[in-house]
Amino acid sequence: MSHIAVERNRRRQMNEHLKVLRSLTPCFYIKRGDQASVIGGVIEFIKELQQVLQALESKKQRKSLSPNPSPSTPRPLPLPAKPNHSPIGFETVGDVGACCNSSLADVEARIAGSNVVLKIVCGRIPGQILKIIAVLEKFSFEVLHVNISSMEDTVLYSFVIK
Repeated sequence: MSHIAVERNRRRQMNEHLKVLRSLTPCFYIKRGDQASVIGGVIEFIKELQQVLQALESKKQRKSLSPNPSPSTPRPLPLPAKPNHSPIGFETVGDVGACCNSSLADVEARIAGSNVVLKIVCGRIPGQILKIIAVLEKFSFEVLHVNISSMEDTVLYSFVIK
């Protein structure tokens, strides 16, 4: 009988903890209501928060190393008159955009309203995302959103920058 009571108590605690996790996590991270989806969504949310924290710590460290940064004007990207299909399968019909192929990465930039959508396909290198964000901020771009997708040794970084 005591084993049944212990197991019932364990399930009750698990359900309470899952409710708390679900309430602390934005709804778009949790696709379904089952336990595995909740835990998977929480893991993805924590990973994204860790990346944001690293980027903020890096930005703070850069600011502390150079307390009086000189204002720099963002340089416009050279854009073709008629955009083509990009190497990562993104068609820029009707928008102004540019793409660049190199042995290191495929890069595409597209103007979307007052923002720029930047997509980079490259090999996976530890710490690369922080270096990319540092370069963007060096040129006075503000990173509004980052999405990272990977498969094996290839990574797709999608940025929305202002």
